[in-house]
Amino acid sequence: MTTPLSSFAAEIYLRGLGGETPALPTDPAALEEAAREVLDDGAFGYLAGGAGSGATMRANRAAFDRVGLVPRMLRDVTARDWSTTVLGTAMPAPLLLAPVGVMSILHEGAEPAVARAAASLGVPSILSTASSHTIEDVAAAAGEGPRWFQLYWPTEDDVTVSILQRARAAGYSTLVVTLDTWTLGWRPADLDQAYLPFIRGVGTAIPFSDPAFRAGLAKAPEDDLMAAVGRWVPMFTGTALRWDRLDLLREHWDGPIVLKGIQHVDDALQAVDAGMDGVVVSNHGGRQVDRAVGSLEMLPQIVHALDGRAAVLFDSGIRSGADVAVALALGADAVLLGRPYAYGLALGGEDGVRHVLRSVLAELDLTLALSGFGDLASLRGAKDVLRSA
Repeated sequence: MTTPLSSFAAEIYLRGLGGETPALPTDPAALEEAAREVLDDGAFGYLAGGAGSGATMRANRAAFDRVGLVPRMLRDVTARDWSTTVLGTAMPAPLLLAPVGVMSILHEGAEPAVARAAASLGVPSILSTASSHTIEDVAAAAGEGPRWFQLYWPTEDDVTVSILQRARAAGYSTLVVTLDTWTLGWRPADLDQAYLPFIRGVGTAIPFSDPAFRAGLAKAPEDDLMAAVGRWVPMFTGTALRWDRLDLLREHWDGPIVLKGIQHVDDALQAVDAGMDGVVVSNHGGRQVDRAVGSLEMLPQIVHALDGRAAVLFDSGIRSGADVAVALALGADAVLLGRPYAYGLALGGEDGVRHVLRSVLAELDLTLALSGFGDLASLRGAKDVLRSA
C-alpha cells in the first residue's frame, strides 16, 4: 500500500515527541499573517491584495462557506489513491501550483525554489510569463518534474511565438493562457504604494532574455533597463485579446491549451468550439475585477455545460485541502493553489513551499477519507456529496 498523503500529519506528531513543532504554520490564516511579518508593504500588498474594495476576494471565500460536504460512514477507505492524469500530465492528486509572477520580491529562491519543491512531490507547477527567472533556468530547477507554462500574451506575434517555442523546448507540456489581465485592474494596495514590479524591471526575465524581444531594442536590457521596460509593458498589457487570435497559439503550440479566467458558461463553450483543450474557472483570485461573482459559484454550471468535452480546472479562493475537496466534489478535474504556497515561499523558500504543499495534500486526503471517499472515481460517482449551507 502506498503511503497516504495524510502521512504528513503523523510525521508532525511524531516529531513532536522530540519537542519539535512545524517551522511554519499549518493554518492558512496564520500562514498569511506570518508572511505579512516578513514581507515589506509593497511585496505583501502585491501578493495579498485584490481589486477595488476586495469584494471579489470576499465573494470567493463566501462561495466556499455556502457549501458543505456530507460525510458518509462505515466505508472502507483505509487505502486511498488520489492520483490522476489531466491533459496528459500525471499527478499524485488533482492539484497544481498556480502561476504567480515576480516571486523574487518574496524570496531570493523565487521560481526555481518553487519548481524544485513541486517537483520533489510530483506536483505540476505552472510558470508565469512574469517570472523573475528565465524559462530555461526554472525548467532546469524542475528537473523531471511536470510543468506547464502560463502566457501573458504579447501583442507582437514574433515575440509570442519565440516564447512559446522556448517553453516547449524546455519541457513545458501544457499552455495556460490568462485572459483576464490584458490590462491591470484597479488595485489599491499597489496604487497606494505606487508599486508595480514590472516597471522596475522585476518579473521580466522571460521577455528580457528572449531573442525576438531583444531584436527590437537598440540596446540590451542590461545596458538600458528603462528602454526595455518601455518596450515590454505595453506589449503585454493594454490591448484587449480576441477569440479570433487563438489560431496563432494553436499553430505554434502542439500540446494542450487551457484558457484561464473563464467565468461564464458561454465563454467556456466558445473555448471548446475554438479547439481549446480546457478552461480554468477563475477570477484571478479577485485581483482584477471588483464585485465579480465568486468563481466557485460558476464551477458547477461550467462543468455541466462542457459535459466532459474539455478539462475544467478551478482557481480562486483556494486556501486549504478542504477547499480543494469541495471544488473536486463540484466537478473540477484539478485545482490550482496560489497565494498559500507563495506565503510559504516568503517564509521558508523551497522548504516553505514544500511545507504548504504537503499540508494541503494531507488535509485533502484526510477531508475526503473522513467523508467516506478513497479515490476520485468514488467521489465523482457519489450522490449528495454536498449541501448548500
